[in-house]
Amino acid sequence: MPIKKITIPEFLEKTAMYPLLDVRSPGEYTHAHLPGALSLPLFTDEERKIVGTAYKQQGKQIAIKLGLDFFGVKMKGMVEEVEKIIAAHSKEAGKYKEARPLSGGLGAVLLHCWRGGMRSAGVAWLLDLYGYEVYTLAGGYKAYRSWVLLQFEKDYDCKILGGYTGSGKTDLLKQLQKNNQPVLDLEGLANHKGSAFGALGQPLQPTQEMFENILAIELNKLQQSNFYIEDESQRIGVLNIPNAFWKTMRTKPVYFMDIPFEQRLAYITTAYGCHDKEKLVNAIIRIQKRLGPLETKTAIGFLIENNHRESFKILLHYYDKHYLKGLNNRENISVLLNKIECSSVDTISNTEKILRCATVNV
Repeated sequence: MPIKKITIPEFLEKTAMYPLLDVRSPGEYTHAHLPGALSLPLFTDEERKIVGTAYKQQGKQIAIKLGLDFFGVKMKGMVEEVEKIIAAHSKEAGKYKEARPLSGGLGAVLLHCWRGGMRSAGVAWLLDLYGYEVYTLAGGYKAYRSWVLLQFEKDYDCKILGGYTGSGKTDLLKQLQKNNQPVLDLEGLANHKGSAFGALGQPLQPTQEMFENILAIELNKLQQSNFYIEDESQRIGVLNIPNAFWKTMRTKPVYFMDIPFEQRLAYITTAYGCHDKEKLVNAIIRIQKRLGPLETKTAIGFLIENNHRESFKILLHYYDKHYLKGLNNRENISVLLNKIECSSVDTISNTEKILRCATVNV
């Protein structure tokens, strides 16, 4: 079978069926990659540097010869690694009729490098020679990144799930999903719950570029849906929601759950009170400039005394002011805002109220 160079939409469609191999260097892959891609580096980081320097200073042919020195001794190992990948993937791929190998073939793989150039061409040639059906991404990862950034420019049809800190918005998103409603969980994608305590109990956040890659794929899946998304400030931990998409969010209807302060305080005391005291103190210190010296000292003092409720009470007052400012800092907020009175942080009951309100406002 000839090697097929395909467009990004075709490439992404086939990622559900075939293994996706990233042949860039380990450092490039670690920084960011296509979601679901497996690393199959043609060169190490150092080898990539050597070949790249030779290309710039001595020309293409010298660089290719150097690259072949590195590539030649790896050929057998790369083929054997792909055999393992195909074997591990076969059960999942078997669900798809199109994913079954052609008669006499070994299966199919997708692969890409940085610009769809020599690295992907070299590995594609090897795997094609061995008997695999090979698809390469036209333009490589660089073209994919251009596609990613374009996804944030689109005008999505979405509903913003609002509410002060401690309203259980993440739980509501999960319940809405159980009710067959399309949702986009930004905090889940960012591995962070948004507040100063948002990193507690969470995996390490991805790089900004990786977060954008994941977000773009999810938006692409949802582009025909009227989905729910939690109201967020532009920054989630160390990550930023892409500016164009965040601006779009700010123009969409907000379904604001108005839950009493004491109910929300009880919720966050239970949710965060179990965490290590030192980590809680460090989280407070990170916002001390905005919280103020007196409130910071008092909140930490309550924590040291194991009085989580009073400590979180100070913090909740701060976050309520911060959220209210962000909520009202929208154009046409009086038109966008749909306030929903909720007596408690009751996920099932509050989900029903949101759905009823959203139906009325269609």
